[in-house]
Amino acid sequence: MYRIGIDVGGTNTDAILLDEHNQLLHAVKSPTSLDIGSGIEASLRSLLAEAGIDKTQITHAMLGTTQCTNAIVERKKLAKVGVIRLGYPATASVPPYTAWPQDMMEVLSGRYALVQGGYEYDGQVLGEINEAEITAILKEWQDQVEAIAVIGVFSSIKNDQELQVRDLIHKAYGEGFPVSCSSLIGSVGLIERENATILNAALCKVIKTTTEGFVHALAEEGITAAQVFLCQNDGTLMSIDYAKQFPILTIACGPTNSIRGASYLAQIKDTMVLDVGGTTSDIGVLQDGFPRESSVAVEVGDIRTNFRMPDIISVGLGGGSIVRVNESGKITVGPDSVGYRIGEEALVFGGKTLTTTDIAVRLGLADVGDPSLVAHLEEDFARSVQAEISLILEQAIDKMKTSSDDVRLVLVGGGSIIVPDSIRGVASMIKVPNGGVANAIGASIAQISGQYEQIYIYSREPREFSLQDAREKAVNQAVLAGAAADTIELVEVEETPLAYHPENATRLRVKVVGQMR
Repeated sequence: MYRIGIDVGGTNTDAILLDEHNQLLHAVKSPTSLDIGSGIEASLRSLLAEAGIDKTQITHAMLGTTQCTNAIVERKKLAKVGVIRLGYPATASVPPYTAWPQDMMEVLSGRYALVQGGYEYDGQVLGEINEAEITAILKEWQDQVEAIAVIGVFSSIKNDQELQVRDLIHKAYGEGFPVSCSSLIGSVGLIERENATILNAALCKVIKTTTEGFVHALAEEGITAAQVFLCQNDGTLMSIDYAKQFPILTIACGPTNSIRGASYLAQIKDTMVLDVGGTTSDIGVLQDGFPRESSVAVEVGDIRTNFRMPDIISVGLGGGSIVRVNESGKITVGPDSVGYRIGEEALVFGGKTLTTTDIAVRLGLADVGDPSLVAHLEEDFARSVQAEISLILEQAIDKMKTSSDDVRLVLVGGGSIIVPDSIRGVASMIKVPNGGVANAIGASIAQISGQYEQIYIYSREPREFSLQDAREKAVNQAVLAGAAADTIELVEVEETPLAYHPENATRLRVKVVGQMR
């Protein structure tokens, strides 16, 4: 039995093949194509041709993709979204899309409705749902929206109203119509949760195209019986059906794949990881084998959100980063890169653009291309560029530290050849075999996760009951995502007391993981 893992990066699309013992059998890299899909097909075709295995023995196929991230950043391929906020008139002073970039509002239609409903912070009813009001809005929006985001005030305490509105939408538009409920996506904080829910709804067309394209690419190569999964941004996997409900969870899955892959390759569960690609370097922290989660609101495409995101710092430094010297003699590295064109534009490959890879070859850190094409570079100049690279990494690593102590660093990624042998603030640096495809390995060995977050009032519901309820709901999420129920185990419980609440209210977050079915 075999597993295939594919990870789409800004420069390369990596594909790897694992056996039933998670041993790496073969790996290939292909340039990432502009349309993404043809790059995936090329990598998959090369992998199968070179590995020479029985395709009928491939049981699982996993994909980590940047499609959803790119769609938001580029404002392309997004669905027209209608926003229904339950909380009128209490929330009318700050309407949906407040502080959004104008171009993004225009792409999504900017259509919204403030209706009766919602809850108070202590769970009491703020307003009842008026079904006639909802039905009238849906009639007005008929054929004008392609997805709907439903956001209730304090739905993180009780979400029955959101689910009621979802049922009304499905009754009016059909069961297959995309509806995103904020209580299933974001955390505490109405506006940020609303923003995340709108983005999730906007991605429905992108994720449908991506998943169907991946399944088609597999079928073209004769792989029809494999279970197909997409990578989430917490280092775990989800089924295609689950991904279609929560496409926003694929955002930033690339760095988390690398972090998980680094953990597996280095056999270390707690460390800092540096993943250097062709365009960017991503730094994250492993805690018990999983990426550390960000505790602050995160901006996605200049839009402030509060859904689950990994704590990652990305800097514009990679193997294809362009090296320049300005008029005053100052050396700059990046943030722009030749990207997937490195094989044509870098000096060592016969091109005319000086890149960080050229510097690494000149200093003897890497053996790629033709070293004679960079022999004219002065060694002192190359050392100065390397010092600039080291400074960029030092500053990024310092931002990820939680103490002043030097850290242990696991180094992965195809662009890791540009990293100096020593970096200030790093006690030891571990370079692992096959680190160049750590991202695809991370995609292939990942488990299925389920997570549930809600505000519980312990004075009304005992803590033990609340924990059990949250765990059961997290398990349900994991099963929906594709986990085998009998393999699921609890990995994380986070309790945050809400000081402003008079009845001992606590934000409870529970995470479980299990094996693929």
